[in-house]
Amino acid sequence: MEKALILAEGRYKTTDGKTAHGLVRYSKRFEIVGVIDSTLAGRDAGEILDGIYRGIPIYGSLEEALAEHPDVKYLIIGVATPGGYLPPLYREIIKKAIKKRINIVNGLHNFLSDDPEFSRLAKRYKVQLIDVRKMYRDLKIPFTGKIKEVRAIKIAVLGTDAAIGKRTTAIMLHEAFERFGKKSVFVAMGQTGWMQGAKYCIVMDSIINDFVVGAIEDVIWRAWKEENPDVIVTHGEGSLLHPAYPGGFELIAAGRPDYIILQHAPARKFFDDFPQYEIPPLEKYIQLIELLSGKKPIAITINSEGLTKEEALQKAREIEETYGILTRVPLYEGVDDIVKAILEEVERIKVTVPQEGAVNASQVL
Repeated sequence: MEKALILAEGRYKTTDGKTAHGLVRYSKRFEIVGVIDSTLAGRDAGEILDGIYRGIPIYGSLEEALAEHPDVKYLIIGVATPGGYLPPLYREIIKKAIKKRINIVNGLHNFLSDDPEFSRLAKRYKVQLIDVRKMYRDLKIPFTGKIKEVRAIKIAVLGTDAAIGKRTTAIMLHEAFERFGKKSVFVAMGQTGWMQGAKYCIVMDSIINDFVVGAIEDVIWRAWKEENPDVIVTHGEGSLLHPAYPGGFELIAAGRPDYIILQHAPARKFFDDFPQYEIPPLEKYIQLIELLSGKKPIAITINSEGLTKEEALQKAREIEETYGILTRVPLYEGVDDIVKAILEEVERIKVTVPQEGAVNASQVL
């Protein structure tokens, strides 16, 4: 893998830094050698994120990072800002990187390749401006119903808010299924997934609305057709009830997941980026998922932000007792129990439902 730095100046320790967070936790496309954020210089990116040291230092500037890693090939814009704009402060840093002949990876709605100044510099210094959302902008695939052909177990992680860890939990589930001896494919629904190296990926919020469901259906179908996996794990974007980033229902409608896992952050009281809007109670999401999909979430996963380990675990036990739904804190407990529950449920259906008439758990493997 080529070496890459992540630019998250002033935003790494905020939800805007979720692209950086995803790459610090998991990257199969780039070797992440550092994060740039002068407000956190000298610390470890993993330690800031969740208390786990990952040997990825945070640097105070591009120059400081390049002094230790002169062979870096890519600078990744590590923020997802409201509206997808490029923070003005980042322009000069990007220009410096281009002049150092470093390729730029950008997941924002502001396309760097459409910017005359960046384009001129990129051409002069012979570097790539990779706008990830632009790759999927013109995807026009209608929904056909071929999702019914998919025989793999389809699992979707939805959330009670945006930037709450849905993709991270989905990747953990994907890896856990592999450990359990099942062939699993992770299907990414956003730009960070592409940066992390997902072979099967779309960027939902860059596609014309009429074709979003077709794109969801197609990428899941291709993952099944080409890989013949036992399990396909994916994730929603935004949240079912977020006022500005609503999402998840299109995945339920077109992806037709067999099992849904609901990611929740108990200490988070207001929607991401919109503190004037309170997050509705957890039971409302459970009811909504049951109404839309015909069944309750098979599990709830807890994002422990704002909680101590003891508080997060206690909250998980309370939620499990209150709603009768398996609840785990992935950071502290992993997701193996959830994988076991799903596999046991599939086995139960195998026993109780005749194969020929099976209609759930993707017609039972």
